[in-house]
Amino acid sequence: MVRGVARRALLLLVACALVLAGDAGPVEAATVKPPLRTSGAKIVDRDGRTVVLQGVNWFGFETSAHLPHGLWSRRLDDVMSQIRRMGFNTIRLPFSLQALASQDAVANVGPNTELQGKTPEQAMDVVIDAAARAGLMVLLENHSLADDGYSYGLWYGQAGFTEDGWVAAWEGLARRYRDRGNVIGADLKNEPHGDATWGTGGPTDWQRAAQRAGNAVTAIAPGWLIVVEGIEKPVAGGKLDTHWWGGNLEGVRRAPVRLNRANRLVYSPHEYGPGVFAQPWFGRPDTARILARRWRDGWGYIAQEGIAPLLIGEFGGRRVDLQSSEGRWQRQFLDYLARTGISWTYWALNPNSGDTGGILRDDWTSVDRAKLALLQRTIRRQRISFSGGGVAPRSASGPPRPETTVTQPQPEVETDLAARLVVESRWDAGWCGRFEVTGADGANLSGRSIAFTLAAGTRITQSWNGAFSGAEGRIRVGVPAWARSPMSSTGFCVAGTGDASGVKIV
Repeated sequence: MVRGVARRALLLLVACALVLAGDAGPVEAATVKPPLRTSGAKIVDRDGRTVVLQGVNWFGFETSAHLPHGLWSRRLDDVMSQIRRMGFNTIRLPFSLQALASQDAVANVGPNTELQGKTPEQAMDVVIDAAARAGLMVLLENHSLADDGYSYGLWYGQAGFTEDGWVAAWEGLARRYRDRGNVIGADLKNEPHGDATWGTGGPTDWQRAAQRAGNAVTAIAPGWLIVVEGIEKPVAGGKLDTHWWGGNLEGVRRAPVRLNRANRLVYSPHEYGPGVFAQPWFGRPDTARILARRWRDGWGYIAQEGIAPLLIGEFGGRRVDLQSSEGRWQRQFLDYLARTGISWTYWALNPNSGDTGGILRDDWTSVDRAKLALLQRTIRRQRISFSGGGVAPRSASGPPRPETTVTQPQPEVETDLAARLVVESRWDAGWCGRFEVTGADGANLSGRSIAFTLAAGTRITQSWNGAFSGAEGRIRVGVPAWARSPMSSTGFCVAGTGDASGVKIV
């Protein structure tokens, strides 16, 4: 069956959701006829009209939660409607292969009774249908093999998953969703890095593997876009020697991905700022010039030369001001997207992305208005001011993911601090809560911990934005290095009905 929404209704909803853009001027809403395909550097609809994907990442299916985060406290349809009202037309939906394979019912569904008793894959059906009701497209994205396994660089070899198994998982999704009008394609693997190569012909050759999986998917779902990210390592003949994970698409010059079905390929780099990692080009007087050159040489040439369209699958950061290096980077990149009309999905909707923050704030409802204002200017193809140079932040470590913590320069503030636990949702078998840490505004929480005790028979099942020392009994949580008071972004969910006690800052 078509899992709850008729095909013709989905086509109408998708038609209302798409955003078109001409070669010049602001975007305009218009009726679009799927499926989408490519034409040179553009994504177009069935009638050849240009479509710009402008969306958000909503993560959680790739974690042990096996659900988009935040549903423990908000209605699914409410979140989807809010995404649409903010002006976005696409959701990039990360998942793990482990989640797809799980037959366990999802937990922590909060007010979303329609998710009770569902396996993760059945829950994905519900999420996709909710996106359709809100007029939103969905790009499926394999974020990892194992749950929370984003740091593993290849598309096979983790948790017993083989390349054949990875391809088979994509074939299964293509069969399941090929008749869903709002499912537009497959982002085959998030951020290949480490041992991943391009065009070498061996088992670690991402170009070869992407070609294989893309052909397998389009043989089943011929209307899907195939989204291929880059690698991390430099390639022969490349102009750049340092890249973000999945950010190196220089190999396309010599070894492009070639699909059996024409006009379905989209390349997808990721781009981040110094709040994720202090790359050597940040904080220099000529940073703006270096960034422009990197974007052109690393992947921008693909669109400039009409080879294929681009989708920036991930980019984001906490700051959008003109005073910080991260703010200037983010503004320059948004201006670049507004000028070029390249498609994008912002990382992330979620507030619990440790190194970037989100569009939503910690209450999962209110928005970061400064960040959203710039994204909406980008949607309207309006120019955004920025400036180069600045002072480099202290070194950070780790990849661009929700669990990563980084250090940014902030004034040290000596103050008395207090912590309390706020329970956001309860159900018959557990609850979710977050810590609220208060003190003088701007108090540096780096190096501090929150201690508390869980009642017997109660165990943590998932957590975010903190290093938890255990799952039961007396627990200590190291807060992220970027945290400043007031802070309410660290939290967890439990199985069991017992409460927490003895919450304090240590």
